[in-house]
Amino acid sequence: MGVLAAALATAGCSAGKDAGERRASNAQAGPIGLFTTLPILWPEADDIGGFLHGEAQVHWAMRALRTQGDVRALNTLFADPPPLAGFALLVMAQPRALSPSENVALDDWVRRGGRVLLFADPMLTADTRFSLGDRRRPQDVVLLSPILARWGLRLEFDDAQPAGQRDIAVPGGSLPVNLPGTLAVAGAASKCRILAGGIAAQCRIGRGGALIIADAALFEPAIGDDARRRGRLLDALILIARAS
Repeated sequence: MGVLAAALATAGCSAGKDAGERRASNAQAGPIGLFTTLPILWPEADDIGGFLHGEAQVHWAMRALRTQGDVRALNTLFADPPPLAGFALLVMAQPRALSPSENVALDDWVRRGGRVLLFADPMLTADTRFSLGDRRRPQDVVLLSPILARWGLRLEFDDAQPAGQRDIAVPGGSLPVNLPGTLAVAGAASKCRILAGGIAAQCRIGRGGALIIADAALFEPAIGDDARRRGRLLDALILIARAS
């Protein structure tokens, strides 16, 4: 619990700073990679006209991420040159399924010291305007079993649980969830610690680490006080992931 306590203490200090001060203090940590199918970087719009006419607003999570440093979107985790080079933290929010090469590249990067904050939702509940089969549609069911197994975790889902948003206490604050998954240790060599009744797990992976959340309802649209509360929680989770 020492690492968590230190990270949460840092989060408390960070919350007292304005956005400019926090961005400056986090600049030395390096840019943040963002790998997601959720409409965080580009809000949903039927065509480019929605963006050109200013109809799309900046997602609250994007504003929160930018207070933590320079945010750079990634379309792939494997290429030449390596896309993850130069990053110290990767935020994966309901990512698409990874190719075998991407699984290897991600695992190698983490074991060399990279940190990951992963939101892996087995049953995404967010509304979307895009129909099934549309490539712009967020990933409905996360498909990350190979990399989770490599890190000593298994993601399970109880399809008998009641639907509806509720709050779960996690390191860093109160997390809104809706039909979340459950994380379990898989394998005797696992260096993962299960938190919040299985909603979260913190793993040591070589010289790096990962903080995994088995839900992505945090990223649903929010405004006003709710958006600020979610932003503070995301800030805290990033700090914990960096200390993993």
